[in-house]
Amino acid sequence: MPAPSSAKPLYRIDECPDLMADGCVGDEQGNLVFLSIWARDTAVQEFLARLTLGRDEQGLDQFHVITEQGASIPVFVGNVENLEKRITRAYRRTLFGSLTNVWLFDRRCVKPDKANASALALLPRDSAHRLDRLWTLVQDTCPLPLLDHWRDTVLELLQTRRMLTGLPLALGPLEGHRLAL
Repeated sequence: MPAPSSAKPLYRIDECPDLMADGCVGDEQGNLVFLSIWARDTAVQEFLARLTLGRDEQGLDQFHVITEQGASIPVFVGNVENLEKRITRAYRRTLFGSLTNVWLFDRRCVKPDKANASALALLPRDSAHRLDRLWTLVQDTCPLPLLDHWRDTVLELLQTRRMLTGLPLALGPLEGHRLAL
C-alpha cells in the first residue's frame, strides 16, 4: 500500500476565489517572482487575462495571498511581459472536473540578465545542493570566468556585500535568492 502523501498547504488568492496557490515567492518590494496556482481552466484563463488588463477593466496589478494563519500578503505583478508561464492539465477526472496547474515566474529565474548582471534562483527549501546551484548561478551570471575552487570565498563575499540575498516572501516548498553583481 502506498504511503499517504504529506499534506501540503494551499493558499487562497483573495481576488480570485476559484484559484488556490501551492507556492509563491516574492522579492523585497513584494513583487512576484514565482507563483504556482491550481484551478479549473476557465478560472486560470480569467486570472491570466486580468493580469494583462488595466485597473479600469477589472485588471489585477496586485493580488493578496491568504496564509494558513489568515494573514493577507500583497503580491505586486509589475510588468507582465517579464513573466513566463508554464501550464499543464492534471487530474482530468476529478469531482471538480479537469484541474490546471500554472507556474508564473520572472524570466530571470530561467535565464540570467547578463546585461545587468542579475539573476534569480528558485530552490527547494533545505536543498542539499543549495551552494552548488547558487555557485552555478553566479558563474552563469558573472561576466568574468570564475574557478570552482573559489566557490566558498566568492559566495561568502557576495552574501556579506548583500549581492546574493534570500528573498523574504516564500510560501510553499520553494525559497528564492537574488543575485545582483
